[in-house]
Amino acid sequence: MRHVVERHLGKVVAGGSLAVAATALLLAVTLPSRPDTGVRGDPAGTASQDAVAPAGKVEAAPREKEHGIGSDPLTDAETARAEKIALRGSGMSAAARDVEGDRGPQRIATNLAEDPTGRGVRRAEIIYYDYKANVTTTRTVDLGTGEVTATTTARHVQPPPSREELTEAARVLIADPHGKGLEQDYRKATGKNLTGPSELDLSGFVFRKETVERLPAALETCGEHRCLQVVAKVRNGPWIDTRAFVVDLSARSVSRLG
Repeated sequence: MRHVVERHLGKVVAGGSLAVAATALLLAVTLPSRPDTGVRGDPAGTASQDAVAPAGKVEAAPREKEHGIGSDPLTDAETARAEKIALRGSGMSAAARDVEGDRGPQRIATNLAEDPTGRGVRRAEIIYYDYKANVTTTRTVDLGTGEVTATTTARHVQPPPSREELTEAARVLIADPHGKGLEQDYRKATGKNLTGPSELDLSGFVFRKETVERLPAALETCGEHRCLQVVAKVRNGPWIDTRAFVVDLSARSVSRLG
């Protein structure tokens, strides 16, 4: 009896071995081969992980075209041409004054204007501020025909400040007695004396007197005058809070809120 059982178990074991071998053969045939992620003998692919990628190649930016298409941003050539056309025959060059008091209006911005025709006509909208008359003038130029198609002039309209205006506002603040705190904070941050706006990163916004409950008397004309609040930052350094000061660029004066 014992003999028979041993022979029977032997058959079972042998049959199981054949089944495992058959299964392994089937897997080898049906499963996709594993990608070679490393060198031979490196199944984990660690060699490829340590490999150095080839150096990147820096290519020159494509040359900008003379004219944009459709709603493309204005090219440099279009911007320069539109600004030249906008001043032609306007009379602003002689009568107006810019933020520094020089002859000619202060250009605030040049933007691509909407095309009401829907035919892909490209137009530029140039915004100026005249510090002599305290008026905002917007001129629309058809870039195809080279003609000024619209001109609007308005008082009490204050567009966002330009970079030149923020620089001049900071210069006025630094020269004013109210700017002593700015100079002290700059010296604490850098150990150097503040000599001009070029040593600061500047941003800012138009002052709206309607947002202030207790308005200093000197700021009553803001809205008619060009009044800005400057936000200053030490280059590669901390911010300096100057929001309590309002610079009236039309009167070239500084007032403190609160």
